Amino acid sequence: MAELKDVRGVGPKSLSLLNKIGIYTIDDLVTHYPFRYDVLERCDLAKANDGDKITIDGKIESIPILMRFKAGLNKMNFRLVTQSGVVGVSIFNRAFLKSQLSVGTGITVIGKIDKTKNVITASDIKMDVLTNKVKIVPVYHCTSGLTNKNMSTYINMALLEFGKDVIDYIPEEYINKYNFLNKKTSLNIIHNPSTSEKLKEVTIRLKYEELFQFMFKINYLKQQNKKKNTGLIRTIDKDKLNKFIEKIPFKLTGDQEKAIDEIINDLEGTGRMNRLLQGDVGSGKTVVAFIGMVANHLSGYQSALMAPTEILATQHYNNLKEFLKGTKINIALLTGSTLKKDKVEIYKGLKDGSISMVVGTHALIQDEVEYNNLGLVITDEQHRFGVHQRANLQNKGVKPDVLYMSATPIPRTYALTIFGDMDVSNIKERPKGRQKIDTYLKKNSEIKDVLEMMYSDLKKGHQIYVIAPLIEESENSDLTTVNELKEQMKLAFKDLYKIDIVHGKMASGAKDLIMEQFKNNEVQILISTTVVEVGVDVPNATTMVIFDADRFGLSTLHQLRGRVGRGTSKSQCILISDSDAERLNIMVKEDDGFIISEEDFKLRGHGDLFGTKQSGDMSFKIANIKNDYKILLQARKDSKEYLLNKDTNGDKIKEMLINSIETQES
Repeated sequence: MAELKDVRGVGPKSLSLLNKIGIYTIDDLVTHYPFRYDVLERCDLAKANDGDKITIDGKIESIPILMRFKAGLNKMNFRLVTQSGVVGVSIFNRAFLKSQLSVGTGITVIGKIDKTKNVITASDIKMDVLTNKVKIVPVYHCTSGLTNKNMSTYINMALLEFGKDVIDYIPEEYINKYNFLNKKTSLNIIHNPSTSEKLKEVTIRLKYEELFQFMFKINYLKQQNKKKNTGLIRTIDKDKLNKFIEKIPFKLTGDQEKAIDEIINDLEGTGRMNRLLQGDVGSGKTVVAFIGMVANHLSGYQSALMAPTEILATQHYNNLKEFLKGTKINIALLTGSTLKKDKVEIYKGLKDGSISMVVGTHALIQDEVEYNNLGLVITDEQHRFGVHQRANLQNKGVKPDVLYMSATPIPRTYALTIFGDMDVSNIKERPKGRQKIDTYLKKNSEIKDVLEMMYSDLKKGHQIYVIAPLIEESENSDLTTVNELKEQMKLAFKDLYKIDIVHGKMASGAKDLIMEQFKNNEVQILISTTVVEVGVDVPNATTMVIFDADRFGLSTLHQLRGRVGRGTSKSQCILISDSDAERLNIMVKEDDGFIISEEDFKLRGHGDLFGTKQSGDMSFKIANIKNDYKILLQARKDSKEYLLNKDTNGDKIKEMLINSIETQES
């Protein structure tokens, strides 16, 4: 098989430079796509106005004269014969071009025209003429020592010599279905486009291929995981489960019931469950997870629920205890703060199976913890744990079913890629009685109005969250800090109310203590960074004030807003910002977390939606999952259909696709 060094013109030095920018193979080279195109349109000198930026081509008529003024400054002058007359050309600091600019050489000049002097001051000179009136010139990412012209030459030489060996990953039936050009022709056009129409056509085709390949990989791995990961054999006593559900003192929403059915089907299925349960703030995901734990218990297995913080783990434990009141199910709480003597008892109960359910933090995955028959692992706010932490909990059982929970609704686009190998259950409906939170956008100049709104709520006996994006001031920032805000609030409310602060740099114990005091209404105004984004329920907190709201993503703002409105009283969220009003108004108008996450995705792309970088193969050469969503959906549908169709003609392509996946995975 031909190597990169076999391409004519690629010597040891250029090979090293190509490697430097991630080009190691001929395939890497021919799929090193232009990141933009310069469109050169030939100008008629007679029609140009003085000072216009023009593009003109022609032949050099006079020997270029080079003048040097001082160190680092030189100027070159020559005459150019064009289709619309002779014009003078001046160019600064391009002395290195002199040897190439001989009389009779055809060139294209880009620059500003001085009509009085009939001279173009050139910003760029390209070493060929325009074959058509319009020329589309590809521009590549290069590195020092490697020019755009070098890159273009190497790519075109590789296509000329080895283009026939380029692998086309689109099966013939889809090439015919969409009337696509073949891969080699498409590559030739994208690197040498003659028209913008042709360029658009092959760009869609190459994006489709990349996304088809990617989604085939996701679907194939999902299929393989199901084959390999045979699940636990279990029988769930449905009568007992239904009787338990009937005793719940509130009616489940349709979305909750659907999610429960999906989880029960997974638990009883032959494959191992790998499901993401995502729902909007306050949509009742935890209840669904608890019912899954009860179903797992009824089939004779243990459950473990892991939360990212002690305070959240404790909240889940207390809620689960209340939820299971009247049953004989033995449950335990295991965190870093659990007393040593209690830990010993819990370790014993988990090992002998007398403890059926355990809730905790990463303490659940310590070496000392052994389970008797762990059958269900639930990870809450799963994006806050590292991949290895999640895997460690799963490995505590033989092959437990796995359920991830997230209160950060993930855009469908994102879920298709990052979580493509998971099944997803969505809970969108609000439980009955859950009120809409009124949201207001205020400027810093309207702070008096904000303080009056806060005072009105405090007088009713309610509590308030105040959010600042920074802990302490930095020289380069004028953002409001928690300490500054504490002083402002003390000034505004005197000693009428207890004010405290909590932030990520505080020790875990100190943070939990203040959160506990806030929960018990010993603190009325809690000033915080986003550490409260996922936290304890405080039904009495009815106002959320967010300073410098423009500094937060919409999904984070929605999470913060979800900290209030947990009780029966009407709640409000006040966003304070002097900029970004258009984006922030989405929060004022919209309270559906799924819609907000889609808007956030459109505005910010697939970057850091959760505040922690997600793993996953997201580096596409030409496709963009935000801009090419429709192509992604079609490629997903087609790749799934192709993978599942046993009678597909062109099994050679299926073989190549699978080989490429297995090579990457190994």
